Amino acid sequence: QVQLVESGGGLVQAGGSLRLSCAASINIFTFNPLAWYRQAPGNQRELVATITSGGLTNYPDSVKGRFTISRDYAKKTVYLQMNSLKPEDTAVYYCNGKSASGTVHWGHGTQVTVSS
Repeated sequence: QVQLVESGGGLVQAGGSLRLSCAASINIFTFNPLAWYRQAPGNQRELVATITSGGLTNYPDSVKGRFTISRDYAKKTVYLQMNSLKPEDTAVYYCNGKSASGTVHWGHGTQVTVSS
């Protein structure tokens, strides 16, 4: 069974940084793409970063220039580096991977809270 386990969330002041990690139970090169999403209370889950098997990345304007997605195949881990955090970045962050079969796998999420 494929498992994705996020870690690295926590409480940080506005302007600070966090790095989230998502460890997979299988080789992550099987996923295309890998992505990070977030969901704040009362809001829909939104996409914050994607990376394809070819290394192409994409971000919405709300996080562009502040967030960076990366991956380490040897560690079977995908990362989300978050800089210049804002209170509106407060949410539960989830990693996501789409397998070759089309199945989308989700982690259980990690809470990020940014205080003003």
